[in-house]
Amino acid sequence: MIAFFFNPLARNTYHLLFIYITHREVTRKTHSSVFYIIVICILLSDSSATNKKMGADAIQTNGHDQAKLLTGGEKIQRLRCFVKNYEWGKLGPDSLVARLQEANSGGKVDAAVPHAEFWMGTHESGPSHVEFGSGQNEGSDNNKCMVTLKSWVLDNPDSLGSGVVGKWGCDLPFLFKVLSVTKALSIQAHPNKALAEKLHREEPLLYRDNNHKPEIALAVTPFQALCGFVSLKELKEVITNVPEITELVGSKATGQIFKVNEHDEDVKVKLVVRLIFTQLMSASSSETKQVVSRMKIRLISETKHRELSDKEKLVLELEEQYKGDIGVISAFFFNYVKLNPGEALYLDANEPHAYISGDCVECMAASDNVVRAGLTPKHRDVQTLCSMLTYKLGYPEILKGFPLTPYVTRYLPPFDEFEVDHCDLPRGKSTVFPAVPGPSVYLVIEGEGKLQTGSTQLLVSQGDVLFVPAHNEIHVTGESDLMKLYRAGVSSRFFQTL
Repeated sequence: MIAFFFNPLARNTYHLLFIYITHREVTRKTHSSVFYIIVICILLSDSSATNKKMGADAIQTNGHDQAKLLTGGEKIQRLRCFVKNYEWGKLGPDSLVARLQEANSGGKVDAAVPHAEFWMGTHESGPSHVEFGSGQNEGSDNNKCMVTLKSWVLDNPDSLGSGVVGKWGCDLPFLFKVLSVTKALSIQAHPNKALAEKLHREEPLLYRDNNHKPEIALAVTPFQALCGFVSLKELKEVITNVPEITELVGSKATGQIFKVNEHDEDVKVKLVVRLIFTQLMSASSSETKQVVSRMKIRLISETKHRELSDKEKLVLELEEQYKGDIGVISAFFFNYVKLNPGEALYLDANEPHAYISGDCVECMAASDNVVRAGLTPKHRDVQTLCSMLTYKLGYPEILKGFPLTPYVTRYLPPFDEFEVDHCDLPRGKSTVFPAVPGPSVYLVIEGEGKLQTGSTQLLVSQGDVLFVPAHNEIHVTGESDLMKLYRAGVSSRFFQTL
């Protein structure tokens, strides 16, 4: 009889209580062998029911900690994801992030709260959680157990693949996000590895990790951004046509730009641009407010005589959002980039940028390091930003991706940590994501479909986020008019070098 009590299926409190009462009543009235027959029937019945419940979300622990169970080694894991409510985020149903959070969490979001970023990964600033369910009452937290994806990966290192573990340790090397932007983000840049280590060592509360943060932004809706310095020719036009820059910097500094040309060495040109930009960003707050105000008055007055350029119109919009901010006037120094859905912008370390508006999927090395200097109420580190920039001039490369299948497009920036696939799948059509030697995170942002690997099949819809361990071929079938899915994974170029 003791053996029955140590059976994992008999540990349930209700079973133990029922067995105890049955034993007392049966042994009092009849032979004790009847008791054992009843116990065996209970256990067989429970085992049968449990086996029927075993599916994509049901986990039989057999006495093991659920957090350490790989559920067969190759199975997909559903993730609950983290949302950042920065004030620049979109509100209510206009926010793709809000819609994803509502679907991912199963709860209602507050329409009055901005929903800015949807994080998928292991970074401590916004960790995703693996969701273990009983297979019953989908959407109810009563039957669900959560552990961080980071702790799950630590317990299941094989899910990352040996190459990833050897290069980056037992962690995801990338961070996957969705952004919904209605107000300009800060003028910022991300440090390279060496600078990130230095900043984290010296100011760990401001710079939370020691990693670099190259990234890619892939437009889901029309998306606008400032990115990189304009060409030398355009910069000379800016200095000529925006007299307020000379007011803040002085004619001695701005005059240097007319003493260099395209045939000069890059170092010489960059030193001049750095001088002007650093002095501009270092201008006093009181003087900046006065000069920006005068610039606004001038531009509004000029609308009576001419059509303002797109950049001038943008500057007036930024002034409404961040009155008197140095970032308003410094916007003239940067390329104004407008991405159509499906186009992408990649940003290496030490390149200045500021997202302006729209929804995008973003992927980056696993870091949250940001150095800011304008268009923000947050901490500004002007000297660090101005000293770290590359001052490379010219329009950035726009990635349009390349087709893997009729339905899948890949975006492959020149970084080891990540690549992004975009899949648009009509109803009834199928595609295959080949097995790769590293982990992947899949996100459904629209529609419904089926996702299958081996014997595991899942119905997926908007807001579903799935962690797929290494070495799993994924078959996807669309079951709505259009299913939109994104995959983030370690760069295929990295595996070619192993």
